[in-house]
Amino acid sequence: MIIAMVINSLYLVVDGIWVAGLGEMSLAAIGFVNPIYMIVFGFSNGVGAGATAVISRYIGSEDKKEADNAALHVILLTIILTIIFTTITLTFLKPILIAMSAGPTIELAMEYGSILFLGTVLIVFSSTSYGILRAEGNVNKVTYAMLFGAILNMVLDPIFIYYLNLGVSGAAYATILSMSVVCALIVNWFLKDTYIKFNIKDFVFKNKIIKELLSVGIPAGFEFMLVSILAISLNLILMNVSGVSGVTIYTGGWRVVLVLMVIPIAIGLSVMAISGANLGAKNYKNIDIAHSYGIKLGTSIMIIIAIAIYLLAPYISYLFAYGPGSENLLNQMTEFLQITCLFYLFFPLGVISTSTFQGLGKGMNSLIIAFIRALLLQVLFSYLFAVVLNFGQTGVWYGIVLGSAMGGTIAYIWSKSYIRNLGKR
Repeated sequence: MIIAMVINSLYLVVDGIWVAGLGEMSLAAIGFVNPIYMIVFGFSNGVGAGATAVISRYIGSEDKKEADNAALHVILLTIILTIIFTTITLTFLKPILIAMSAGPTIELAMEYGSILFLGTVLIVFSSTSYGILRAEGNVNKVTYAMLFGAILNMVLDPIFIYYLNLGVSGAAYATILSMSVVCALIVNWFLKDTYIKFNIKDFVFKNKIIKELLSVGIPAGFEFMLVSILAISLNLILMNVSGVSGVTIYTGGWRVVLVLMVIPIAIGLSVMAISGANLGAKNYKNIDIAHSYGIKLGTSIMIIIAIAIYLLAPYISYLFAYGPGSENLLNQMTEFLQITCLFYLFFPLGVISTSTFQGLGKGMNSLIIAFIRALLLQVLFSYLFAVVLNFGQTGVWYGIVLGSAMGGTIAYIWSKSYIRNLGKR
């Protein structure tokens, strides 16, 4: 899962690197679209998380028939989400961008976003399908699909953006085409080669299954929505203290952070599946072991990565500051990458704890933690340091770090206490 998700998330960085060559405005434009994309991806991934938690629980209790039926309910939710998000994004994209203060970048943002959201069905289906595959322990197929999609996107980006001269819309076309191929691959697997079987004749609609899926899926989706609201809030603060250049630095630099964040996220997804299966089998001690080991593993890896990023920051910055008029961003991008190294040290505490809650069907606990970490702490400290104390954009970077540290600590204490009292309940 670590390998798969790191490679898969690289397409965000690759998009940013190639778009950076078009200039500062283009990179800022996709930065305004990203929070909207994250909301669509987040709710889709939330249903995928619900699929992992619920289906793995049925597998753990050796109820194959109900596991198959739950997977069919996931497909039903996939269809519903696709209709809702396609309608919203294509109808209200411009008003949303105006509300986000996209300003001078709005035409480029519309060019990129209107094409990207035509593929909403691909975003939703791939996310929910990964959840089903994870639930049955079929992480090899998840890895293959993510790797193939990411590599294909990396190849297509320069062709569409520069060779075909499509600009920012070329980045969107490359993403959509690569997702299409991946979804076709997943459908082929579902028809021929998975433990979970999809036979519409065996579908029995049950409110209980929908409630179980949504009890994890909706809070998990709102968690990603909070991340998007966080990004929108930080963009507004940055526009206030440093203008488009601040948004550009955050857009480019945060893509690097996102790639590295998926390492503890991947560990958390594995812990989620293990927690769900052991909850079904009533092996509560294994849940505590998985939670502790996941945090130790994630933190150890992120310490090494933080040191490496700090040392390599000047060279990584150049990837996003080589375009026309971007040279002045080089030092500021380096500063962002070096300060946010501290963010990596505390992120595993929060994400693995929230994933454990999701695996146990306690999605609301996970959502509360995300709200405290993202909106209550990160936005608060970013505004305090950047605006009230007048540290400018540097204050935003420190606000992100401090908010994450405090939120992660709260998540760890709460989850550890809950797990150790689980047997008594």
